[in-house]
Amino acid sequence: MSEDAIVLENIWKNFPMKRDKPGFKEFLVNARKYFVSSKKVFWALKGIDLKVVKGECLGIIGNNGAGKSTLLALMLGTIFPTKGKLQVFGKKTPLLQLGSGFHPDLTGIENIMINGVLLGLTKAEVMDRVDDIVEFAELGEFIWMPARTYSAGMYMRLAFSVAIHIDPEIMLIDEVLAVGDASFQKKSRNALLKIINGGGTTVLVSHDLEAIKTICSRVVWLDRGKIREDGDPEQVINSYQEVV
Repeated sequence: MSEDAIVLENIWKNFPMKRDKPGFKEFLVNARKYFVSSKKVFWALKGIDLKVVKGECLGIIGNNGAGKSTLLALMLGTIFPTKGKLQVFGKKTPLLQLGSGFHPDLTGIENIMINGVLLGLTKAEVMDRVDDIVEFAELGEFIWMPARTYSAGMYMRLAFSVAIHIDPEIMLIDEVLAVGDASFQKKSRNALLKIINGGGTTVLVSHDLEAIKTICSRVVWLDRGKIREDGDPEQVINSYQEVV
């Protein structure tokens, strides 16, 4: 019997629609309009019911502004629903903004140590994995240099390597499969598949529909904050491509 890893029940999420503060003259003329408009909100998600079972790889597709990244941020816990109930069962590993915890003045090795601990490992566990992390990232001698000397691609490769070597239970991934050159991208996909095949739960947001087809066992199509279709990857993606 399958177990739930993530459960969302009637999830709604809004954000305030803020406008720039008016000048004194504009405020006097349009004060009533300003106060009314300042209370408006944008509903990014509208009544989402969704379950992700343990060991499943769920792909989330949709146009820009459909609510995909908002949904991932809710699962991660960096924001909270306006209404509804959300439960996550397991240790979450985010791949949303690669390297967001890296310090530019620290070397690659030092950033590996710090980020490994921040993501839940002990210092000894990070030390056991550091050689594999370095080898996977393919940074050569740059691993001993400050992160500020890295290109964007090098930065992302190191962050990706750290994230996949910490035995993640739940991976939350937002548009990070285009890491490095074609060879590294292939290696990255294979690493994710290994985690998935090992029983890890993955939620993947991407505009790369071929990657979604290759990696995911199920796809949800978000449209204007609502689930428009949920099911077989090829079927859902074909439906999506017919209207975009």
